[in-house]
Amino acid sequence: MHPVTDFAAGLLHFLATAFARLPWPWLRGMADGLARLWVARDTRSAKVVRRNLDLAYPGLLPAQRDDLEAAVLRTTSRQAIETLRFWTRPHARNLKLIRETQGVDLFDAAVASGRGVIVAAPHYGNWELLNQWLASRTPLAILYAPPDSDIGEAFLRRVRAAHGDEGRVTQVRAEGPAIRQLFKLLQAGGVAGILPDQQPKAGDGEFAPFFGIPALTMTLLTRLAQRTGATVLLGYCERVGDTPDGPAFALRFEAVPDAAEGVAALNAAVERVARRDPAQYQWTYKRWSIPAPGSALGNPYWPDCYPASAQRAALPTDQG
Repeated sequence: MHPVTDFAAGLLHFLATAFARLPWPWLRGMADGLARLWVARDTRSAKVVRRNLDLAYPGLLPAQRDDLEAAVLRTTSRQAIETLRFWTRPHARNLKLIRETQGVDLFDAAVASGRGVIVAAPHYGNWELLNQWLASRTPLAILYAPPDSDIGEAFLRRVRAAHGDEGRVTQVRAEGPAIRQLFKLLQAGGVAGILPDQQPKAGDGEFAPFFGIPALTMTLLTRLAQRTGATVLLGYCERVGDTPDGPAFALRFEAVPDAAEGVAALNAAVERVARRDPAQYQWTYKRWSIPAPGSALGNPYWPDCYPASAQRAALPTDQG
């Protein structure tokens, strides 16, 4: 790693640590204020959420849609600030915020079987807290999409392996060699965490219904399950309340016995989780930005949910 990149990542970590030391009620208040600002200014995040809710819940009345949009943005901003706190505080202290558990016996049995475990972790609740719980129980490989910035990637590597988990967390870039690395890990009985609802590049996935709309979906998880026989579990940390000491979470695992049959089963499992509490799902993500062949929907986010610079760049050049 370049020394300047390492220094910048360290500085970013220092600033995040200082910010995250503020009391939970202050952090929560700032997060809620940021969400209200997003709504008031109708930012791109607000526009993406509104468009996604129109697509996923077409039966909502305008007032219901607006209320859910505000709730989604509030939990999105809280999740971001919570994650800064979790990244910069001792993991053992963070894990005390998990007040309920469900299905941990499924996870323990899957690990004990020695056949490998794939934890499919939707963008729901707080997935970074889930990562920390997993790392506290077993060595773990996390598949991730690298940020565009080298500094951002160095920061992620620093915070995800901090506070005693160094050597227990292997971060695997979502690139060509990933499948070989994860295949070997699972065949050896290891545990891998994968975000199953992250849209792959065009040509790297298959289309399957998600809230009734074809969504380009990664095939990597399904292929790994097919080739290794690993157990696939859905895992998530769901917010169940707020206390002066911080948010309270429930850790849940669910079996996905048909995950190896194809991406449709995977999308259906993620959708079931998202419908538990739609405000906790990451609706700021452009899940349907790559349309299925022949789809009349096209890119539903264009042009309202893109910056003006991107819109200008897409205009045909005047050749005179």
